[in-house]
This record gives sequence, C-alpha cells and structure tokens, in this order.
Amino acid sequence: MNDGGGTDTSREPVTQDASIEQRLAQAMAELEATQKAVAEAEEELRHASCTVRSKDRAVEVTVGHQGELTALRFLDGKYRTMTAGELAASVLEAAERARTQMSRQVMETFEPFTRPSDAVPEMTGVDIDWAAIFGPGVQETAHTAPGPSRNRLRDEIHEDAEDEHDV
Repeated sequence: MNDGGGTDTSREPVTQDASIEQRLAQAMAELEATQKAVAEAEEELRHASCTVRSKDRAVEVTVGHQGELTALRFLDGKYRTMTAGELAASVLEAAERARTQMSRQVMETFEPFTRPSDAVPEMTGVDIDWAAIFGPGVQETAHTAPGPSRNRLRDEIHEDAEDEHDV
C-alpha cells in the first residue's frame, strides 16, 4: 500500500523473530527499490535547469543540473547604460543565485536517501556532505545567507583601472 507520498507502507519492519532469509530478502527488496529511486532521481535531475534574473533585472542566467551556465540573456537593453563592472557584478550575482537554487533542488531530490530505512533498521541512510560538494553556503537559507560582497569586485576593477594607467 502507498501512503500517497511515494512510500510503500505495506512493508512491515523486520523483527528479530524473522528468519535470516526473510530479513535478507526484505533488505534486498529495499536496496533494489532504493537503487531504482536513485536512478529515477538522477534522470529527473539530468534534465533540470534553473533560471534567475539579477536583482537589478539587467541579466538572466540559466544553469544546468551541475551548476554549469547554459544561457545568459541581457534584458531590456539595460546593459547599455551599465559600466563593465556593474554588468559583471549582475552576471555573477545572478549566476551564483541560480547555482545555489539548483544545488538546493539537488539536495531536496536526494534528501530521502539520507534517511534510515523504516523497514530494515540495519540500512542507515547515506551520509552526504553537502558542504563539501556545493560549498558551505548551500545549506544556508535565503534569509540567513550573506549577500554577495560587491566591494571586492569593485576593488579589483579599480585596481585594474589603476594598472592600465601605469603602463
């Protein structure tokens, strides 16, 4: 029986009284179901993308399931009145937000596999170090994540401008 959330509730937890063969059969069935679900999740994500507009609404970026930039659009001609530094900051800000949203989608998709099995207590969930995969900021919520620092980019742009005058 399915509980409506995709979980099969007809599987009874393995008890200590069950024979080794029964416990092994249930563990194998659980493993096969998990392998199938992982393959389905991978296929779903293979076609996933995320599109985000910069806060100034000058650019729109799309990233693929691995965070790779797949599209970049300049909107409404706003880029024509922007300095190179402002445009670069808009592109980087939108790309970072899109990558963060995509990584969170990946985490949500694979989160069920991190939980231990109800039916087979010996099958613990997979321990995934999301921070090692996506970086430490991915687990922060949108409200707790620090905003992008534009000062560093501006400092580097100013330094480049100074370097050009030194030549």
